[in-house]
This record gives sequence, structure tokens and C-alpha cells, in this order.
Amino acid sequence: MGSMDANPAAAFSAFAADGKAPFQPLNPEDVRAYLHKAVDFISDYYTNIESMPVLPNVKPGYLQNELGASPPTYSAPFDVSMKELRTSVVPGMTHWASPNFFAFFPSTNSAAAIAGDLIASAMNTVGFTWQASPAATEMEVLALDWLAQLLRLPTTFMNRTSSGRGTGGGVILGTTSEAMLVTLVAARDAALRRSGSVGVSGLPRLTVYAADQTHSTFFKACRLAGFDPANIRSIPTGPETDYGLDPAKLLQVMQADADAGLVPTYICATVGTTSSNAVDPVGAVADVAAMFNAWVHVDAAYAGSACICPEFRHHLDGVERVDSISMSPHKWLLTCLDCTCLYVRDAHRLSDSLETNPEYLKNDATDSGEVTDLKDMQVGVGRRFRGLKLWMVMRTYGTAKLQEHIRSDVAMAKMFEDFVRADDRFEIVVPRNFALVCFRIKANGGMTEEDADEANRVLMDNLNKTGKAYLAHTVVGDRFVLRFAVGSSLQEERHVRSAWELIKKTTSEIMAQLSGRI
Repeated sequence: MGSMDANPAAAFSAFAADGKAPFQPLNPEDVRAYLHKAVDFISDYYTNIESMPVLPNVKPGYLQNELGASPPTYSAPFDVSMKELRTSVVPGMTHWASPNFFAFFPSTNSAAAIAGDLIASAMNTVGFTWQASPAATEMEVLALDWLAQLLRLPTTFMNRTSSGRGTGGGVILGTTSEAMLVTLVAARDAALRRSGSVGVSGLPRLTVYAADQTHSTFFKACRLAGFDPANIRSIPTGPETDYGLDPAKLLQVMQADADAGLVPTYICATVGTTSSNAVDPVGAVADVAAMFNAWVHVDAAYAGSACICPEFRHHLDGVERVDSISMSPHKWLLTCLDCTCLYVRDAHRLSDSLETNPEYLKNDATDSGEVTDLKDMQVGVGRRFRGLKLWMVMRTYGTAKLQEHIRSDVAMAKMFEDFVRADDRFEIVVPRNFALVCFRIKANGGMTEEDADEANRVLMDNLNKTGKAYLAHTVVGDRFVLRFAVGSSLQEERHVRSAWELIKKTTSEIMAQLSGRI
């Protein structure tokens, strides 16, 4: 190496002699200036978002054409990046934070969460072990235990109880997909041990179960965990159970598998399915699972947040008998992505399958057995300081305001449901459990069900093209259904009313066109 490389002081002097300042990516004044501009941008974004089209009108590849296909060689003022953000990136965004966004499920946010995420990003800790960042681990454990109390989960799911460290515990993951994957792996390993398998030789005998309304990510996670696709049971549901899992059908299928020499291993029950917000009966599913010693996981990604309100908590009845439960505050509890909270009744069953212990990570705190190393409850090793934003949301707003937020959204959804019921051109397809309304133009007059399906497709497309509202769809009972999901953090009653007026107007235009053809 040359002398300049060997002597940093000499290198600095050489740069100074050339009149060039050394590169300082964390120059404190730059940090202050850049973040002030970023915060101003965020504040302006939320101020103006209501006037922006919810869906953009751009083509694939547009951004490369505007910003260039190759990275720049030389630096540019930060203002250049901010200008390009405004002129090129924002126009291509689907605005999930818009109060006119009613598609999918909400992706809620709050000032407290944004601040928490900003600070966590600035600190940039990599908290794979307790020792790597004690406060990051302690904060995650604390935030999870606070949330467990809001949900009135049994103490068996908590990291710390009044009597000390519990047998259960939690971890904040990126998404529900990860929660399903890690619990599937733990259940798989437990079933292999239980069945006397040598290594993974018994894997082809393991079976898993879920209702046909269960999120598609479950079936993906099963494949990733090594389950034979032929052993993944999707149990049909129907209107007789409001599209929730029927425990009698579950028992019948599991018993048939056991009689055939297979090993029932894992059941995923959902509280608030993506398609229609159906609720599987948690307690009854747990009772069936107990007959086969199968793992029960509850996916409460969306509707779990509602269970902080006493009037919705009954949807989790029986949770004390399940093995794990996950819910995602980034959907409905004002905490920005990514934040999925996984709780397990026996943390060792998870860590036994996921633990890594290389020499370079060994330390006295881990050896003491008194701390949680979160790397052993997830797929990867490295992890963000996820607990801070969740703690900031609960610490800043308190239980009462979080419950008010949920109840307000539910009330607006009920108002929309009442609008739909009062208009005889429409029908409610499934009961509304939370803040999602599934509705459609119904077949009437000379319309067939196929005509009605097409009318609903056109209605959705025409609504979304206006930029004034964004709705998504599903299929329930072989019928095309529109989903109206209330919950965007900026949503108010006036936005729901405006969306309904737009739906009525657009429907009238469609029906007029149809009447000329029927």
C-alpha cells in the first residue's frame, strides 16, 4: 500500500491541500439539513395527499427513463434528490395513506410511529443478540408484553411476567409470512421428533391444515418449510359458517389422515381473513388439534388490532390453548411497516429449531439464560430496531386513543354498510365483522349472475380510473365481490360518504348501459 493509505493524517492533509473536504456521510450538519428537508416533505405529503389520484397513471419502466439507467459517478446536492423525488417518484406512487384508499387492508401510520422509525434507522442497531444492543432487545420485549396485555393474552405468551421470565415470548418480524414460516418449521421439527423420525425421513408423512379462505402466503410458507404439497389440506368453507373453518370438517379430515398413517402437524386458524374477514373458531379448532397433538397458529394479522377493544376480544376466545398467534400493528394499529408481532406459548420450541450459535456471537449474557436473543426466533440473524416505533405508538397515544381509532373505523364501515343495504341495487355478501364491507351489484331484473359479475368488474375499474377512490375485489361463493376496507389513518366520515356517492353515480351509469343491452 502507498504512504497515503498507511497514514490517515497525511491523506487528510493531501485532501486539504487540494481544497477537497473528506467524504463525511454522517456530517452532523448534513444530517440536520437533510432530515429537516425530509420532514418538511413528509408533512407536505400528508397535507396534500387527499388531492392526489390514489392510483398512478404510469407505465412499467417509467422511472428508469426519467432517472437514468446507470448510477451517477459524481455527487449532487441533496436538493437534486428531493426534486426528483417530487417530480418522478411521487407521481408513480399508489397512495396507501390517502383517505380515499379503500383497497386491500389499511396500511396505517402515525406521527409517533414515523418518529420512532426515523430514530431507529438513525441508530441503525443490529440487535441479533441481547449483548449486541441490550436496549433494542429490551424495548422489543417490553413493547410486545405491553401489546399482549392490551390483547389480554395469557401470561404464557409473555416474555416477562410478575414472577420473572416466562416460558413463552414474542418477536417482531417483518410480515405474517415469516410468522407462519418459523412456526411451521418449529411444528415440523416437533412432529418429526414425536413420530420417531430419523432425521427428516418422516417429512413426507406430515400434514398441515387451513380453511380455503386462509391467506395464500400460508400455502407458500408450507412449501418453504418442506411440506409435501400433496399433504397441504385446504378445507372448503361456505355461507353456513360465514366462510369460517368448520371444526367438524377439520376433525373429519385430520382423522382420515391419521387413520392413513399420516401425522397431523399444524393448523392455521385465521381471525379476519383477507378475502372476507371471516373468523375461524379459535377455541374449537384448538380442541380438535389437541386430539392429534398438532400445533395451532392463529393468524390475526388484520383483525388482531381490533381485539384491544373488549367488544371484539371474544374473537380470540380459546387462544390460551393455541401454540402461537401473530398480528400486524402495521395494518391497523398505527405502526408503519414492517411490524408483525409473533407470540409463542413455548419459546424454546421455536428457538430449538432456529437457533444459531457461532463462536463469534457467544457471550456471557446469552450463556446466563436470562436474556432473549431474538436471532433465534427468526429466519435471519441481523434485525432492525423494530420495537421502538411500536413502543412509541403505545406510549404516546395510550390504550384509550388506540381503541378510539379502531372504533371510529368500525363505525364508518357500519355507516357504509347501512348505505349499501338501503340501496336495493346492491347486496352485502358476507356479514361485516370489523371494518371491511364486502358488497356487490346484485343480479336483478333481466340480469344473470354472470351479468352481475361483469357489472361489478366494470364498477371497480371505473371507480379506480377516477383517481378519487381505490377499491379491490375478491371472489366469494364463485361471485365477483367488491371489498371496501375502511381504516386509512387520514380517513374521516366525509371520505366514506364521498366514496359512496361516487359508487352510486358510477353504478347508475353502468346500469343505464346494461339496460340497453338486456
